[in-house]
Amino acid sequence: MATPKPEIFKAQLRQTTCPYCGVGCGVDVSCNVSERTTSLDKVTGTPEHPANYGRLCVKGTNLLETNDLSGRLLHPTIAGAKVDWDTATRAVADKISQTIAEHGSDAVAFYVSGQLLTEDYYVANKLMKGFIGSANIDTNSRLCMSSAVAGYKRAFGEDVVPCDYTDLECTSLLVLTGSNTAWAHPVLFQRIQRAKLRNPDMKVVVIDPRETETCTIADLHLPLKGGSDVALFNGLLQFAHANNAIDAASIGEFTQGLDDALATANTIDSKDIAGLCGLNEADLATFYQWFINAESAVTFYSMGVNQSSAGVDKANAIINCHLALDFIGKPGCGPFSITGQPNAMGGREVGGLANMLAAHCDIENPKHRENVKAFWQSPSIPEQGGLKAVDLFSAMDAGRIKFVWIMGTNPVVSMPYREQVESALKKCDMVVVSDIVQSNDTLAFADIALPATGWSEKDGTVTNSERRISRQRGIMPPPGEAKHDWQIMCDVARKMGFNSAFSYSHPSEIFDEHARLTAYKNDGARLLNLAPLTGKSEAEYNVMAPVTWPLKADTNKTCSPVRPYYNKVFSTPSGKANFVAVTFNAPIQATSNEYPFVLNSGRMRDQWHTMTRTGKAAILHAHATHANVHIHPEDATKLGVMQNDYVALSSKVSGETPCVFPVHVDKRQRQGDVFVPIHWSGEWGSHSKLAKLYAPVTDPISGQPELKHGAVSIVPADFASYGNLYISDDCTAPSFVSPDGASANVTSYEVEKLTAIFDNTGDFWAKNLMDNGFSLSVASQFTPHVLMSRLLASLPKDWVCYQYKSADSHVLVGTYENAFCFMAFVGEQNPSTQPKYCVPNGWVDSTLKQAFDPETLASFLRCEVDESFLNGQVICSCFTVREKTINQAIAEGCSSVTALGDKLKCGTNCGSCKPALATLLNDYIAPIEDIARER
Repeated sequence: MATPKPEIFKAQLRQTTCPYCGVGCGVDVSCNVSERTTSLDKVTGTPEHPANYGRLCVKGTNLLETNDLSGRLLHPTIAGAKVDWDTATRAVADKISQTIAEHGSDAVAFYVSGQLLTEDYYVANKLMKGFIGSANIDTNSRLCMSSAVAGYKRAFGEDVVPCDYTDLECTSLLVLTGSNTAWAHPVLFQRIQRAKLRNPDMKVVVIDPRETETCTIADLHLPLKGGSDVALFNGLLQFAHANNAIDAASIGEFTQGLDDALATANTIDSKDIAGLCGLNEADLATFYQWFINAESAVTFYSMGVNQSSAGVDKANAIINCHLALDFIGKPGCGPFSITGQPNAMGGREVGGLANMLAAHCDIENPKHRENVKAFWQSPSIPEQGGLKAVDLFSAMDAGRIKFVWIMGTNPVVSMPYREQVESALKKCDMVVVSDIVQSNDTLAFADIALPATGWSEKDGTVTNSERRISRQRGIMPPPGEAKHDWQIMCDVARKMGFNSAFSYSHPSEIFDEHARLTAYKNDGARLLNLAPLTGKSEAEYNVMAPVTWPLKADTNKTCSPVRPYYNKVFSTPSGKANFVAVTFNAPIQATSNEYPFVLNSGRMRDQWHTMTRTGKAAILHAHATHANVHIHPEDATKLGVMQNDYVALSSKVSGETPCVFPVHVDKRQRQGDVFVPIHWSGEWGSHSKLAKLYAPVTDPISGQPELKHGAVSIVPADFASYGNLYISDDCTAPSFVSPDGASANVTSYEVEKLTAIFDNTGDFWAKNLMDNGFSLSVASQFTPHVLMSRLLASLPKDWVCYQYKSADSHVLVGTYENAFCFMAFVGEQNPSTQPKYCVPNGWVDSTLKQAFDPETLASFLRCEVDESFLNGQVICSCFTVREKTINQAIAEGCSSVTALGDKLKCGTNCGSCKPALATLLNDYIAPIEDIARER
């Protein structure tokens, strides 16, 4: 018998990009590779990548923690049953063809994602708009940056972001508005921090209703009233004109429409702007003076501007100010919209939105339609835009959309008016979902589920917020039967009879076609022209370096980037940029006596979107274990609630079941406003379906929903018992076997059983991942005694359980095979009273899986917590440094973020926690300064 050859591994370095926000960070992946297998060992930032120069945030740093196959969708299914690929794609193709035959092509819809690669996006749009013949393909980017797109197109004639990241570092004035950059785009925030250290004269203004951690670098914070941005920037334009800061003759050479823009800006008396925006008059005047006197200025804006019923007007109000003061087309200048997804920009390039054609062509332009149709050799091109996201699901609910294919996104969680979205998916004849996970809120409605590839497997390109095209490389083979999205769509297209147009064998072929389309009959009217990138071989494509467009071809077969509008020639018919006259309109979701609070929402530092990826890493749960509602102290007092009390939020469209969240009393909130993070969904909590509170109100031009200004009521939510449950992720029991007869991991089964106890009665639960298992924060109308009885009955019969009841706590501990595997700590007192049963998650987590020990059991039963776990919230996720430890170091003399890092290591890895460290330092220093002033 031959001796098997030993498997020889070689260390390799593979380069790719991060799959999270729109910064587009380069990622180096250290691998061990053999003839049979590849293992991913470590990720670091790519030192030479121009987006991040080696930096990664905490999410990027922990990419490998989210990259295992647990929870992955690995096989196609129809009605939940495993099928082969041919059966699945045949079913999809046949249903599309049947729907077109019976109801027309506009009864078919695709809803895609800014997480698709450009090659996937291109094929989806080509199939839908060129061959199915409908423009009913929209994307979750509609919820992200469609207002910014429309603003650029109105002003410049083309969707072109006129800035790059170096502008953030060389500007003399940086205005951050509608963006908590410190949390949403941490790597860019670190670049800004460094630039400000290098240039102390650089001024930073943060415009946000909340005092976020981004304010730690602000010279001025303007806590404007939500939705008042148009009034603010119209006031700036008016102020610039009144102070003779606008050289009308000079800017008239490259702009048009200034007089009309000034006329509408002047409809609000300058004396009323501060009151309308809820700002201090002196602070407002300071901002206006800084802007008109600046040598250069960048306005950096994101969801707080875009996600509005007036998002396009907000964008144009900002752009107007830059045009008026000639802050455009030169270093350190420009209106800079930052995107929230890794390839929202790539989707824009290939026509990902329902109102666009590929290659920045306009769907309403007959010549553009003719050109795209001829290039694709397609049977038809729709003559008008399709249904935008909110309208698409409304039409589905009305029965007009019969087939929908959802790719790489979770609209049940992210779309407003969840009640209607769920109703629409239930009514739709066929719902197809391509995703990487087995379960999410949207997959619950899928008739057909198709396994797609994810990060480290996908192979193609992405474009970041500064128009930089980078390769996201496939390092690992697709797991199970997963396929790339473009492959799945091509298989369906061929089964529909479109063979030659979808015969790609490698993403390089798709990229080349996309690049050639941008150059096809492009007479220079469109800056998106990738002609220098055409004709690449597969090998050249595989090693393609990051590059930004617009591009010019160099003599040595290379290309170099060109700053957009450096020559003041724009993509409009006249070549001039347009001032757009905009008027202030208040948010449509207005508060009232019945719904008196403004609801704002956004991202947390360590999570992303709906947590289908980041939710898999316990380290990313440490900073925030579940969603809270942030409430100003005075509002909390009026409501009669305290820190950690539960409250119920309702709106006009939320239905009978409210959202329920614990309270976080936050002095940095604007009074009358509340804030809830967006990430937690029905997968993570019984009452965490935040988007159901928002009405389906959209911008009339972009169709982007108003997701920053809801109107809600808030009332205390009282329960008979409260507590926390914990279950190990390593519980196996022969009493439970999976349907195929194999012994199975009990954890997910037991978590479902536990949550069902609360779901069946309308009680509250919120799930959190820990290093060694899961925790559930719970609140029930059952008394502690009854709840404990129900919990005990739900546990496997072969577990050994221990109970203890005291005056203020009920404890249940479950063990199996001499190891701790379950604990429940319950009591009658509200968590705001800091009762004994509220034990730290870290304490319990540290003992799950440990061998049974009588002393530890006694500590659990008596809720006697090890003092080392009583140090508060995790601030630094990388090194698990907690708030009280940091505060103690500050009290002992650490007076800077650097000093804290030297002593505790916090902030010395990814740097995402540095703004939080600065906030703690400021909170300690401010009272001391107040005392000094009083003396």
